[in-house]
Amino acid sequence: MRRKKTKNNKRWWTAAAVGVAAFGLLFFWFWQSSDAPIYDRGTTGLVSSDLLAQTTSNQKEEPKLIVTHKKTPAVVKAVYMSSWVAATKNIRERLINNLAGTEINSIVIDVKDYSGAVSMDINTKTAGQLSGRVKDLAEFVDYLHQKNYYVIGRISVFQDNLLSRQRSDLALKRLDNGALWTDRKGIAWLDVSAPEVWDYTIAVAKEAYRLGFDELNFDYIRFPSDGNTSNVAYPYSRLSVDTRAEALRKFFVYLNAKMKEIDAPISADVFGMVATNTDDLGIGQVLENAIPYFDYVAPMVYPSHYPPGFLNYKNPASVPYEIVNHSMGVAATRVVAQGYSPLKLRPWLQDFDLGADYTAEMIKAQKRAVYDAGLTSWMMWDPANIYTVGAYR
Repeated sequence: MRRKKTKNNKRWWTAAAVGVAAFGLLFFWFWQSSDAPIYDRGTTGLVSSDLLAQTTSNQKEEPKLIVTHKKTPAVVKAVYMSSWVAATKNIRERLINNLAGTEINSIVIDVKDYSGAVSMDINTKTAGQLSGRVKDLAEFVDYLHQKNYYVIGRISVFQDNLLSRQRSDLALKRLDNGALWTDRKGIAWLDVSAPEVWDYTIAVAKEAYRLGFDELNFDYIRFPSDGNTSNVAYPYSRLSVDTRAEALRKFFVYLNAKMKEIDAPISADVFGMVATNTDDLGIGQVLENAIPYFDYVAPMVYPSHYPPGFLNYKNPASVPYEIVNHSMGVAATRVVAQGYSPLKLRPWLQDFDLGADYTAEMIKAQKRAVYDAGLTSWMMWDPANIYTVGAYR
């Protein structure tokens, strides 16, 4: 038999409900107050908010890296380090240890290599996913600074297989069928005159400078030289209006203006024979067009890269002094004729076996050839990064 509800019962239930609500509000206030215990899911008990705050404040934050830049040395003596070596801590450490006690004071590191891979993380609409090979790049640059090295970031510009395949609208095409054009190695190239490629290059350079690189070095700033270049269709370059040399010079002007915004030193790599030839070699590179827009220009005067018969030598690789001294002497004369210091020239030299087995004496002969041409600085190239240390002591 159901109990009949009365007015007194109703009043009792109403009062009880109000009491429960009041208790709930009081409990909620108590829980949220600074003195209320906080349950930590990682423990079996209660931790007061004061203790939690104290524990948090006692935790040391990771020190933030303070980016610095070194002034360009009066004399640069550099070696090249690939991004693969830079990304492998034990190998890069071995290289740096091997250089200890030598005359080397500068390191050139790939920021963007011949494939188009970018060493540091960079998020651009052009090629965000192509980046991040060297995970601790900023820290590594700082480490090199602490060891008193001047650090140069090398950027491959128009030879870029990755971006060309990702953004074929920016790349060279085959004239005969419209497919992607590739050189003899199967590598695709970007159009020298594509504005988005210019801006992408500058974005990579500025990010590298922000991370601590002291100078930006631009390589593959040219039209392609290998492969069937007569079968190339250019989506942006208008070679019926501009010569290759003029198309490239326009990029130099733009690059120079944008890099001045951050006051970063810049340098350019050019073919070795640009030092002696007055034409553009079919690739757009003319020494006089580069000198005004770069702080330093680096002809790649590797003796092994000169053709048989150059200066009447059957094998130019076997006479490193003669090749380098003649080439840089001619280049210095041309630079002075433009009204610039010959010290804007900083050649790439050869520390690898090609055309001859390169000994320490042959490497020293190249350095002596540079000095005898009135120059002071040089950079050494070995794609394997295995340097003849005895040549630098």
